[in-house]
Amino acid sequence: MTSRFLFFVSILFLTSCTPSQNQLTSEEKKQGWILLFDGKTTKGWHGYNKDGVPAVWLAKDGELQCDPTKRTELEVTDLVTDQSYENYELQFEWKISEGGNSGVFINVQEKKELMAAWMTGPEYQLLEKAHVDFDKPEKKPGSLYAFTKEPATVTNKKPGEWNQSTIKQINGVIEFYLNGVRTAKQDLTSQDWKDAVAQTHFKAYPEFAMITKGHIALQDWQKPVSFRNIKLLPL
Repeated sequence: MTSRFLFFVSILFLTSCTPSQNQLTSEEKKQGWILLFDGKTTKGWHGYNKDGVPAVWLAKDGELQCDPTKRTELEVTDLVTDQSYENYELQFEWKISEGGNSGVFINVQEKKELMAAWMTGPEYQLLEKAHVDFDKPEKKPGSLYAFTKEPATVTNKKPGEWNQSTIKQINGVIEFYLNGVRTAKQDLTSQDWKDAVAQTHFKAYPEFAMITKGHIALQDWQKPVSFRNIKLLPL
């Protein structure tokens, strides 16, 4: 009887110590963290340049999922936060299908003449190892897409396993982290950054990375990707 009692007590203790998904702890609430995904709905999000949430995006099994098989329109549609943010720390977890390619954009500006979030906001790259571009430094997972020339020696986990990512931005200086390792740093207000942009295809988009405040966007692309525990701390 005693051993059974101790067993159940142990189970209850372990359960209570396991952090709940898509929830803020009491300490995080005191610190001012904001939960961007409640685990049940797409509240707080909408399609880029759209009023509602596109069919490819759904809240399911405690995940914010992008399922391209549910596409009802010809074009891809990124998911964008209703609110804009400037100085903050953003944390999120993600998992991706084999050969998958996606991204998280920051400082996104919505304009009808611009077709996608990538035309305005720098991208935190999400990429699975089987993707054809995986060996390109500027496209490695955790990189500042198209700009990171020597990413840190870190990779994402296997398809279906969760990765932990962090994006920090303070006065235009951004830092990217993947699974605890810093993978990129850039001052978006510097001349070096402007010169770098001028050497890429982004030079064709005058709005690209010109403003250090904007929406956060999740990319809709060719294969499934899921997010959870998306939270933000204003700085």
